[in-house]
Amino acid sequence: MREEQSRLEKQLLAHLDGAYNLARWLIEKDQDAQAVVQESYIQALREIAGFGAADVRVQLLTIVRNTAYTWIRKRGDHSNMSAFEDAIHVGSSSEPLPGSDYNERKQRLHVALSRLPVEFREILVLREIEGWSYAQLASALDISAAMVLSRLSRARQSLRRVASGIRRNQLPGEL
Repeated sequence: MREEQSRLEKQLLAHLDGAYNLARWLIEKDQDAQAVVQESYIQALREIAGFGAADVRVQLLTIVRNTAYTWIRKRGDHSNMSAFEDAIHVGSSSEPLPGSDYNERKQRLHVALSRLPVEFREILVLREIEGWSYAQLASALDISAAMVLSRLSRARQSLRRVASGIRRNQLPGEL
């Protein structure tokens, strides 16, 4: 039993970078994101025996997600939260992003992603950066697979719209 717990603890440690990335995108403040990850890790350690055959990474990031939302609600900072029923409807833009420099495009993407509502950032980070499957997203977010596809589509459209509206003078000097 102790060997199994030790193995699972090592697996948890291997996913702390992903946990921090998700928390940082949801919370937006470094110290708060670190606190969320620490709180989530402690909770995951307590619940580790119940993970069974479940994917440890998915379990940890689900705990991080839930902890981050609790953190946001407790602090009353809902500035980046938007109800999905009233989501912004945007048209697709076929125009390429201005500027061909890789670093500029990377900065533009970073700025655009940080300007999205937290629900859009969350699903994009989990799918595109962490590589979650649609089934994992549906399970962790407690929504249907059809809703996952819809939310991803709206998030991508919104990201495209925001990124295309960012001018060069709005980009930070360094990432």
